[in-house]
Amino acid sequence: MKQNAANWDRVLRAMAGLAMLGGAFLAPLPLLARVLALGGGGAYMLGSALVGTCLGYRLIGISTCPVAKKGTAA
Repeated sequence: MKQNAANWDRVLRAMAGLAMLGGAFLAPLPLLARVLALGGGGAYMLGSALVGTCLGYRLIGISTCPVAKKGTAA
């Protein structure tokens, strides 16, 4: 898959994913809510940060990656 998340976006996603996974352990919510909402969301955010591809960005057709101009060496 083609990357569509810039480095700054990936760093923010990694931080948000780690925070959500931490909340999945520490939040005073029922276990099912913690696992599904915080654990699942945190795992997705961390995974998209590691891979550099966001499914949501792909679905709506945007990208935060810088695009190299044609005719210049990348």
